[in-house]
Order: sequence, then structure tokens, then C-alpha cells
Amino acid sequence: MRRLGILTLTIVLGLSLGLVAADYTMTIGHGQPETSARHKALLFFEQIVEMASNGQIDVEVFPSEQLGTEAELMESVQLGVIQATEGGKFEVATATYLLYTLPFLFASPEQALEVMRSDIGDIVNAEAEVNGFYVPACGIAGGFRQWTNNVRPITCPADMVGLKMRTPGIDSIMRTFDAMGANRQTIPYSDVYISLSTGVCDGQENPYSNIFQMKFYEVQTYLTVSNYQVHPNPFFINLDWYNGLPDELQKIVTEGAKLAMIYNDTIWLGEEMVAYDTIAANCEVNVLSDDARAAFIAEVQPVWDYYIDAGTFSEGLLDRVLNFIGG
Repeated sequence: MRRLGILTLTIVLGLSLGLVAADYTMTIGHGQPETSARHKALLFFEQIVEMASNGQIDVEVFPSEQLGTEAELMESVQLGVIQATEGGKFEVATATYLLYTLPFLFASPEQALEVMRSDIGDIVNAEAEVNGFYVPACGIAGGFRQWTNNVRPITCPADMVGLKMRTPGIDSIMRTFDAMGANRQTIPYSDVYISLSTGVCDGQENPYSNIFQMKFYEVQTYLTVSNYQVHPNPFFINLDWYNGLPDELQKIVTEGAKLAMIYNDTIWLGEEMVAYDTIAANCEVNVLSDDARAAFIAEVQPVWDYYIDAGTFSEGLLDRVLNFIGG
């Protein structure tokens, strides 16, 4: 009896101190800094899963592209080198995620979230399984995306022409900036600050929270409030790894991801206007007028047409989104 008591105590202490090897390791890499909503939410996910699984799953979170660029992280998850990532090159999982990113589609980030959390979102998430990804939850990667630059205020489509604008390698963003006549530059997220400060690029696009977290406002002169796009923030898990978990651990991972995504969305959207205040104190701000917004919408209509014509997502699915949001 004494030997059994010591063994039990050893196991309990080992679990609480992380000394007993877990049955499963879940390595998560992402591109945002440690101060970001994404990282905070993933640490919350780590706590939930490790506690709920009684230490059977050891979650390790690596921020700031420590394990590779966002494109490399998606490939690593797909190949099973690591087990999970968030956001990043979401179109690798399914091009249907690009539907959320159609320029000037949503009236607010909250409206986009309603779609992502609906049965429409479930359909899009499930499509990722064909490419080896399980997506238990999808949220929003910050608020509306905005434009900053060092050359001039952007008040009409002509002002965008020729600007060297950094864009992530997201197809819809590249096509949008091509339609607007910008000279787009594809630069890794971690290199954007130095590229802006040295003139490699004139400007960039991101939500307020990202501009604040990465301190882009320190090396930019003009902020244009365009509200032109939102990005999804899917939680990507290697499908084979997930399917290899016992049923009970699958439930823990899934529910943990959903809870963490709500936490992520709450933090990210809550930080937007606080971030705006800092940016506005350092940059000249202009807000697109209704006429200017209408001109930009007309300018980027070919982006909408391209995806429908190419069959990237069905017109029926787009119509479901438009009906859902009352568009």
C-alpha cells in the first residue's frame, strides 16, 4: 500500500510540475508577436487543453514566426511537422476562405464574425479537410484592414496608383491592389517594419491592432480609414494527428479551440480602437468619403468577378453570405 501511495503521489506531482511525459505533443506556431491577441488566446488554449486532458496533451506555442513564415507554418502543419497554426496563408487549406476577404463585402467585423460562426462557416471549415487540415473554429484576424503609407493621403483610386504597397501573399489582397494600380510588394510580416523604414515599400495594409503591435505607425506618415477587408483566423490542426487522438481528447481539443477563438475575437476587436488612438497620434488620418468608397468599390469589382468566373467559390455560396448579411 505504501508503494502504491508513493507512486500515485509521484504521478500527481509529475503532472502538476510537467515532469511526466505527455501522451501527445501539440506544437503550435504562428506569426504574431507575444503581445498579440492571437498569442494570448493560444496560451489560453494551452491552459484549457492541458488541464482538461490531465496532462495527456502537452501544448507548446511558438509566436513571431519562430518556426517559420506563415506560409511555411501552413506547410509544416499539412505535413505533420507541427500540429497546428492559426490564420496565415488560410487559402492553402481551402480557397473558399477567400470569400470572406472580398473587398468591401462586410459592413462591420462583427458582421463577418456572424457569418464565420454560422452554418456557412461550418461548410467552409469542413472543406479544409480535403487538404489535410481540421478546423474546429474560425474567428477574425483583427478588425477592418486599413492602409498606411509615406507618400500621400489616399482619398481616391488615383492616389493608390504606383504606391509600393506591402501585401501578404493572400490572393485576394494581391488582386485587389493590382486592380487599384498599386505596385505591390510581397514581404514577410516580420520584415515589414524595416522595409517601411528604409523605403523598400511605401506602405502596407493591416488592421489597427496589427499596425499597433508591429509599431508600423512609427515609420508611416498617412493612415487611410478604408474598412476595405477582413481576414478569417482559422485554427488549423493536422487532420491525421487529430484523428489519431482518442475520442475524449478530440472533444477537449475541439471545445478548447472554440473557447479560445471566442477569447481571441474578444481581445482582438476590443483592442482595435485603443490601437487606433496611438496610430492617429502619430499619423495624418483621412477617412474615405462615401463617394470615394463607391469609387473604390467600382475599381475592385473585377476581383469579385474573377473568383466567381474561376469557380473559386460558388455564386450560390456568395449569395448565401449576401442574404445572411442582408446585402
